Amino acid sequence: LRREINNHPLISKYFHITTPAEMIPQEYRQSGFTDFSEPGLTLEKTVRAVEEDEFFLAPTRITLLCGGAGYDGTAFKSLLTDEYDIQINKTSRNSVLVQININNTRSDMAHLIKALADMSRQIEKRLAEGGEAEQAAFRERVYSLMEDVPELPDFSAFHDAFRDDPASATQEGHIREAYFMANDAANCEYLKLFSKEVDRRLEEGPPLVSAKFVVPYPPGFPILVPGQIITREIIDFMRKLDVKEIHGFNAARGLELFTTEALARAAGNRR
Repeated sequence: LRREINNHPLISKYFHITTPAEMIPQEYRQSGFTDFSEPGLTLEKTVRAVEEDEFFLAPTRITLLCGGAGYDGTAFKSLLTDEYDIQINKTSRNSVLVQININNTRSDMAHLIKALADMSRQIEKRLAEGGEAEQAAFRERVYSLMEDVPELPDFSAFHDAFRDDPASATQEGHIREAYFMANDAANCEYLKLFSKEVDRRLEEGPPLVSAKFVVPYPPGFPILVPGQIITREIIDFMRKLDVKEIHGFNAARGLELFTTEALARAAGNRR
């Protein structure tokens, strides 16, 4: 499947299956393993990669990039389901995860390849008939999905109100205390993600401190935890997200934050 899609003269213009070399940094692939479909690949080399490499990409889990065709993962998943009866579970901003198991047949693989070929022909036709305006819009869409991708923010820090020693060089904090403190609505306030007040407080203070776990799907892990200080990088990431599922965040209400008064009380109780 990898070989057929990545080497197909039409499909490969818009779709691509990522290789271990593209997903795993070289320093974690000590064996030098790069691709399951590389010419001359032997079982011995594959086994050596399993035994020696820090990370090894499971051969039955195939990451199919669809951003080059102008589809985000959610839209592409819906298209595969509705038009081709192909079920996909996991998606990202610009890819879907194809999981192969013992029940899949060659016909299943051929069906997916045919679906991608059909889509590729439809894209070619639409771009040819739409002229320069359609082509420019397509290039802009692909750029936004494949190049203008928001950087995952690093963990910032816990607010001093949830730390035993604010001067400590390590980052540990009392996430449990922050979590239960958020159960009291009087301790919390809301600010719209795109509001000017968010930008003002990032520049001037007081700090924005999350009262919730905020978990976008994908990637499916928290970018904010209770008690964490919200930075410009985190706000920029959230503003660029175009996924529909973000646990712990209600766009209509905004970011759930601890009030400055609640933080002051928590800090006073810790002294």
